[in-house]
Amino acid sequence: MTQTHIDPGTSTWLRVQNDRTALHLLLTHGPLTRAQLGELSGMSKPTAGQMLARLEGAELIAPVGEVSGSRGPTAVSYGVRADRITGVAVSMHAGFLEAVLVDAIGTEHPIAKIPLAGRQRSPEGDIRAAIDAACAAAGVSVDAVAAVAVGVQAAVWRERDRLSLSDTLPGWPATGSRERIETALGIDITLENDVNLATMAERAAGAAQDASSFALLWLGEGLGVGVDLGGVLHRGAAGGAGEIGYLAAIRPDTGEPADTTDLLGGPAVLELLGLPRTGDYAEAVRGLGENPEALEALADRVALALDPVLAVLDPALVVLGGPTGVAGGDAFATRVARGITSDAHPELAVRTSLTGPSAVLWGARQLLVDQIRQRLEARILVG
Repeated sequence: MTQTHIDPGTSTWLRVQNDRTALHLLLTHGPLTRAQLGELSGMSKPTAGQMLARLEGAELIAPVGEVSGSRGPTAVSYGVRADRITGVAVSMHAGFLEAVLVDAIGTEHPIAKIPLAGRQRSPEGDIRAAIDAACAAAGVSVDAVAAVAVGVQAAVWRERDRLSLSDTLPGWPATGSRERIETALGIDITLENDVNLATMAERAAGAAQDASSFALLWLGEGLGVGVDLGGVLHRGAAGGAGEIGYLAAIRPDTGEPADTTDLLGGPAVLELLGLPRTGDYAEAVRGLGENPEALEALADRVALALDPVLAVLDPALVVLGGPTGVAGGDAFATRVARGITSDAHPELAVRTSLTGPSAVLWGARQLLVDQIRQRLEARILVG
């Protein structure tokens, strides 16, 4: 995006800064009248009125209602236009994808779910389908979509546009998927590990909002750890941080070599529930909280799997997320905490995720809201 240089301190520079301040306040507080904007910005009512007029002329805001005051005439309130720039948040699963429209003001839109079985797969084809479905569900045109954030079950090396450690993205090349999508669709693409996105969501609106540092242990059909150190997501040098599912382990029932996914992934949960390992994990895991014996056995395994994570990172908090972590509830978190050596980690807390079943989409949505708002600010006219 081309940036125009403006000399600081000039009248043009001051006007642009004022307009960006006004836009930021409207995004933060929602619709405002001229008087309300003036009060929040510290500007006079005439200056606030000029700011609103310029933003409306740039088609960034529009009148959205009227506010009756205790004195004087009714005042018009202005809000940011949600239709100017939009994005689509996408969560890729093994057999389906979920997508939802995102706008600058955080409007709640319906989530579209698209089965992927039997489709001819490609990165550009999958994301095109996601955009079309999200826009159709929201009842809006695809023309305003400028950015997409995609959560993938893979390690993402952003700088080299490389995906690894994934078997859920058939048709997606190991290198160049992001570039292929951007070239084919003409929009900006962010690819991110799905557990990292869920970690962002947990920090923003979940169980880790007040944590100095935390590790999100994602327990689903697959496993992953998201690492947040002081509010900064740790991805690793090549995007592979947190791939705990590949750690070597020993099966407690047979003593045979395994990996952590063999002990904690979807098939293992089914087995602990007394079901075939090839059964319907998504359906069966909902009953985990009602099976104390399975919870206890699974909690012991989780405590062992967390040993290397805690030894290296020593976080203040562990959040148990993913379908298994959420289904286990607070009783599961208590059992896991009981299995961790208290002498080594006396201040460690263990909590259940609070971001719900769409944590990955929520994290992608947060990324897009920030990107869309930056794009809107960049549209403020200069000169």
